[in-house]
Amino acid sequence: MLDFYDIERQFTDDEKLARDTAREFVDNEVLPIINDHFRDGTFPRHLIKEMGRRGLIGGKIAGMKGELSNVGYGLIMQELERGDSAMRSFASVQCGLVANAISLFGNEEQKQMWLPALASGEKVGCFGLTDPRGGSDPAAMSAVAKEVPGGYELKGIKQWITNAGFADVAVVWARLDGIVRGFVVEADTDGFDQKSVLGEKYSLRASQTGILYLDRCIVPKENFLPGTKGMGSALKCLNKARYGISCGVIGAAQACYEAALKHASFRELFGKKLAAFQLTQDKFARMVADITSMQLMALRLGQLRDAKKAKPVQISLAKKENVEKACNVALTALGILGAHGIYDGYPVIRHLMNLQGAVSTYEGTPEIHKLIIGQEVTGYSTFR
Repeated sequence: MLDFYDIERQFTDDEKLARDTAREFVDNEVLPIINDHFRDGTFPRHLIKEMGRRGLIGGKIAGMKGELSNVGYGLIMQELERGDSAMRSFASVQCGLVANAISLFGNEEQKQMWLPALASGEKVGCFGLTDPRGGSDPAAMSAVAKEVPGGYELKGIKQWITNAGFADVAVVWARLDGIVRGFVVEADTDGFDQKSVLGEKYSLRASQTGILYLDRCIVPKENFLPGTKGMGSALKCLNKARYGISCGVIGAAQACYEAALKHASFRELFGKKLAAFQLTQDKFARMVADITSMQLMALRLGQLRDAKKAKPVQISLAKKENVEKACNVALTALGILGAHGIYDGYPVIRHLMNLQGAVSTYEGTPEIHKLIIGQEVTGYSTFR
């Protein structure tokens, strides 16, 4: 793997162990099958418990001396996305959104009930924030909740929900007396339904995406997340997921870079290797610069998160910049591969479709993150 600035030296033994555990899983379990799942529009659900067993979705990596750091978490996301964005998306939702929401805002009983099951892969979670008309304006959500005897009645629709269709539990956000609050909705709850739209998209085809329907869905009082207090609670959950994306896309970029380098090293044109042409070397120089910049930003952001000093705006910058750079690397690699680039024997077109088609958009579009950054530096908000 490309490590132009010897960043490896910055990682602890535990962080290297986390990365290597994820790397071995991806090499042996994901890469041999992911093309088939991408073609068929299916998620490799049989790998979920194996991810849990290895500690990749919130558990503890076997052999670690301490707790998993944010840097270590980022390295796991990087390796999973090297396999496919679908694998990282699953992990981001499972532990970065669902388990994180319960950990941040749930009571002790809720944590004991759900966190071990989510970390082991025994239970699958999804995160119901986005309304059909919400998108980049989550504060405009129309899903509502009202208190009824014994609990709360939820009504609304949630769209573009990763893991919808096979989730055992959903963390759903709805307005209760005008304030956005969180609720834990179990899959067998009356009035709750979920539908997969797996085969209807051209990006993230191996990721299970769907819709949640809440039609007079009654959840008991004990399923209310007591620590949630407004849209800020929901957005706080997104910080870990956005950080995971900023790290994960490094893996996709690395996969594209490695594929292009291998191809250019044996492909011959006009009597010499493709890698020997000046224009080709210019492309590799730009890819190296982009990947190195991504690595440094992700590392520093992980360190800031471990020190509890990271600001949401810094996460926005990393998400926007690293995804844009990953898209650039994938597109450059596609150009080096030529006609081979659209052949699925190479991972480049799959990663490019994932990155450009979906990863650049979810968890905040580039435009939204630019406005967040602009507000920070100018002091003026363009939102409402």
